[in-house]
Formats: sequence, C-alpha cells, structure tokens
Amino acid sequence: MNIVDEGIDRLAIARKVLLEPAGLDEVDLTRALAEVFEHRVDYADLYFQYTRHEGWSLEEGIVKGGSFSIEQGVGVRAVCGEKTAFAYSDEINASALLSAARATRTIARQGAGRIKVAQRLAPGAGLSLYRATDPIEGMDATAKVALLEKVERLARARDPRIVQVMAGLAAEHDTVLVVRSDGRIAADVRPLVRLSVTVIAEADGRREQGSSGGGGRFGLDYFDDELIERYVREAVASATINLEARPAPAGVMSVVLGPGWPGVLLHEAVGHGLEGDFNRKGSSAFSGQLGQRVAARGVTVIDDGTISNRRGSLNIDDEGNPTQSNVLIEDGVLKGYLQDTLNARLMKVPVTGNGRRESFAHLPMPRMTNTFMLGGHQDPGEIIESIDRGLYAVNFGGGQVDITNGKFVFSASEAYWVEKGRIQYPVKGATIIGNGPDALTRVTMIGNDMRLDSGVGVCGKDGQSVPVGVGQPTLRIEGLTVGGTA
Repeated sequence: MNIVDEGIDRLAIARKVLLEPAGLDEVDLTRALAEVFEHRVDYADLYFQYTRHEGWSLEEGIVKGGSFSIEQGVGVRAVCGEKTAFAYSDEINASALLSAARATRTIARQGAGRIKVAQRLAPGAGLSLYRATDPIEGMDATAKVALLEKVERLARARDPRIVQVMAGLAAEHDTVLVVRSDGRIAADVRPLVRLSVTVIAEADGRREQGSSGGGGRFGLDYFDDELIERYVREAVASATINLEARPAPAGVMSVVLGPGWPGVLLHEAVGHGLEGDFNRKGSSAFSGQLGQRVAARGVTVIDDGTISNRRGSLNIDDEGNPTQSNVLIEDGVLKGYLQDTLNARLMKVPVTGNGRRESFAHLPMPRMTNTFMLGGHQDPGEIIESIDRGLYAVNFGGGQVDITNGKFVFSASEAYWVEKGRIQYPVKGATIIGNGPDALTRVTMIGNDMRLDSGVGVCGKDGQSVPVGVGQPTLRIEGLTVGGTA
C-alpha cells in the first residue's frame, strides 16, 4: 500500500462542498439522526454526495458526443434488526434532511429505545490512496478532443485493415460525506478516469473487433503518449488476430487463463459468492464453509481496497469504514467473507470495509473492491507447454454466473488452440462453462506473473454498478467445458 497526499483534509473539503452551500453544520446533522432515534432503531447514517461527470466519445473520425452532469443529494438509512428503511433527497438542505429522517424512522415502533445517537461527531480513520485532484478541470476541452483524435490517427496508421475506430474518455470527481449515529463522521474525495479504445478490422469480407483501455483514480494526464499507444496497439492486435481465427473446438478440456483481466472470471464465479449478504442468507455456494478447503492448494484470493490509485480502491467505504486487504481464501482454505455494517452485525463478525453503494440514492451492500488471486511459482511459458490439447484464453468478453450454485458461462474475446505445448492458431466463439467452487479445486498450475487489470472493471449487483478491479496470474484449470463453433 502506497500512501499519497497524507496532509489532505478530505473532511474539510466535504464540509465546504456539501454542507456550507446548504447552511448545514454538525448540529443539523446530529439533529437529523436524533429524529430517526425517536423510534426504536439500532443504527442510522447519513450519506451526502456531490458528483460531477464528464464524457467524450469519438466515432467515424469525429468527436460526436459530449456530456456533463452533476448529481447531488443525501440518503438517510435506519436499521432495526434485519429491517432497513431508506429515504433520499436530491436536495441538500435542513428541511429535506429532516423529512428523510422522519420517513426512515417508521421502520420501528414508536418509543425511543436504549440506544441513543452520539451527540458529538468525531472524525473517523481513513486512508490516503489517491490525490483529491479534479480530473475534469485538469485538461481543457480542446486537449480532450485532441486526445481522442490521436487515438483514431494511431489506430488507422497501425494497420490498413482498420476500418472503424471508436474511443471514449470519461472523468469523474466525487465528494462524499458519511455521518453515523455512533458519532463517526468521515469523508472522501474520489477522482476516476477511463479511456476506452475499440477498433474494427476488415479483410476479405470478414470484420472483427478488438478493444483495450484503462484508467484509475488519477487525473487525465495519466494518459500519456506511451499509454495511449499501448491501448491502441492492444486493440488493433486483438482485432487483426481475430481476422485469422478459426472456429473454436468444443468439449471438456484443459484451459489456461492468461493474467490480468481474465480474473473477471474469478470475480464473477467466486467473488460474489463470498459477499456477506449471500452467506448470511445461506444462498451462496460457499455458505457455511469457513475453515474448509474450497480450492486447490496454492490458491489464495484477496480483496484489497487499499491499493494506490486503483479503480476499485477507496479511502473509506460508503459507510465510513477504512478499506482493508482481506484474505478470502488462503492456500485453498476459506478464511472469510466480505462484510458491510449490517451483515457483519447480524453475523457477529468484524466489518471488512466493503460497504458500497452506487450513489446517495442507493442502499449500501457488501461489494468487492480489487479482487485477485496471488501468483505462484511456475513460468507462464511452461504452463502453456504442459498442455497436450486445450484452450489458452487471453481475454474475456461478457459472462454470467448463478450465485446460488456458482455455475458460470464466459465468452473468450481472444483465445488460442494449443496442441503438444504449442500455440497453433487463434480461435473464435469459445465459451467457457463451469462451476466456480468446483473450478477452484481443478487449478493445477499457478504462474508467477500475477497482474491486475488495466482499470476498466464495472461490477453490477441488485441493479447497482460500482467500479472494481480484478486480477490473477496465468492459471491451468482441468476439465472445463468449452462450447465452441467447430
């Protein structure tokens, strides 16, 4: 964990952005929480947010789209046992705050309980993993358009078979303030940027697509010439390689997964099943298995929200708790689940800093941050050479998973057929089918090349989307079903 900007006072910034324009102070905040506690509730919190978002898109050689939006509001939550009441307002003022507080207290019977709201607010601990820079203001409109035009120019110059280039540039500046009934007050200022590159190549009447991109919690100056050229090179290579792809063989076979973004399979097929709410309700394939072997030896899975500048990292989660590095599976043994405040209290375990929400208009729930498998000791080349007949999947497109049983289906956007330890040719239409908990037990080789993705992940759950990171080393997994086109 690399700490940056230690001296920044994010709480002062949040007060200035969120409270002062509305004429609110900490007396108003405690008064709103006290309104909730007029009834018998166990816990309450306020979540203030002010977000500015800008996006630019290029297609057919022209920057065709540009957008700018501001969202602000406050969400009020009250918890009583397993029940939760929630109200929000897109206006931040004393009247709206009190109205939302009164609405949430209806979750419980009238008559105050023994639990009282803290009368004084104390700053909670937090990390400093990224700068509080505003990426939207860090580059003017002319430079943003020029950046996208450069992507177009580089892609077409790289290969004459490129017939279409699409690029998108997005920047976000998010300020949040969490006020809790236990007296904690915490804030964060979150920058987020992303550059995406998609190209279409055409030859002999055949058209194929390739994509690349990345980002993180930086300013837009993160996208220097070298990085832009790398994204373009990767996208063009993927599209042109697929022009030569043959139909993918089908059947049960050994599969080698490449490092980095293929960790999305781990995220979907395993990570969601380790979130606390599913396990508290007993609906996960991993429910009730703490301390048991759930994966092959050598498999260690981490969820770490404390990695500097990463897309999935946070100084505090959306309940005001510092994020952590959490070991979920260690050497094949299930060690823990990801927890928010509600599920941790009901399961009588510590919170893990994984309470996340899409915005002030949504309830928090246990979610992943940066989820990855640690590397092993084997050379990636040797892993490929160990395959007699099988698939080498370098990149993935979409996928689906059933949390209750761990069954998954993923489509490979770049994959190769391997025979006698040698890559033979690229294949198209490969679909990898399996069961997450079962697949973990079938890992037989783990590479020494663990890599995180480039910063493109978005995770959906119960209608909410949040930025995340994934990663893994090269892996060999036995007995996966490959649905092909051959």
